[in-house]
Amino acid sequence: MDATRRTNDEQAVRWNGPAAQAWVQTQALLDRMLKPFEDLLLEAVPDGHGGRVLDVGCGTGGTTLAVARRLGPGGHCVGVDISEPMIAAARERAEREATPASFVRADAADHAFGPAGFDAVISRFGVMFFHDSVRAFANLRRAAEDGARLRFIVWRGPEENPFMTTAERAAAPLLPNLPARRPDEPGQFAFADSGKVHRILAESGWAGIDIRPVDVACTLPERELIGYFTRLGPVGQVLPEADEQTRAQVVETVRAAFDPFVQGAEVRFTGACWLVDARAGAPGPEAKLS
Repeated sequence: MDATRRTNDEQAVRWNGPAAQAWVQTQALLDRMLKPFEDLLLEAVPDGHGGRVLDVGCGTGGTTLAVARRLGPGGHCVGVDISEPMIAAARERAEREATPASFVRADAADHAFGPAGFDAVISRFGVMFFHDSVRAFANLRRAAEDGARLRFIVWRGPEENPFMTTAERAAAPLLPNLPARRPDEPGQFAFADSGKVHRILAESGWAGIDIRPVDVACTLPERELIGYFTRLGPVGQVLPEADEQTRAQVVETVRAAFDPFVQGAEVRFTGACWLVDARAGAPGPEAKLS
């Protein structure tokens, strides 16, 4: 099995197992916490003017539905994600809200989208998990009409996002099997290097590339904090395997480590990200679309 296939399989297993269930269970919390990032994406979508938008790595569909509502009755938003549990949750939400959005369970890196079917492609933290990012963005370029807008948000480095690594740093002495982050592999901080992001987009057929740092104020209720770090991220992955005493120690230790972020009834932190814009350029030899 080649490295690309192995990595893709690993991502599929991860996002169709307990990690996906945790995202579904914490859907409302995450939607509220990540709402400011959703708003940045909505700025790229004309209000009430229709159009077809592709939401990559759509998760449980919060951003997809928000875009569909903004497009109005003449538009349509399609969400794509590798996770069956999250896609199922997204479809249930769309049906419940009667919002004109649809969802595809697929790997956006190689799914056979119709050619030139979208006039915009967006993503909220959904594009950092491709093994071959040039190939993946070339596939998205093929799905976009010439001149289509691309806008996505990704995290900058872990050193600029201490909130995101607080749990694993505090829990590491107690959980020796905690998975290590590898910056060159698919994952949360895979796009921390803006130069790397620019190169990927240029090689895959996107033009007019603009990458800007944005610092976003985020909040979540303090009462939700323990549920947040015990379900999500590296700690959430391995904590269920620990014995009861270890789990109690981890919860106590990690909760204390978050004290600097707690202000009364709220947890407040800054999300350090890249806001990336580009346009679908005319296909040429630099666009690796095959």
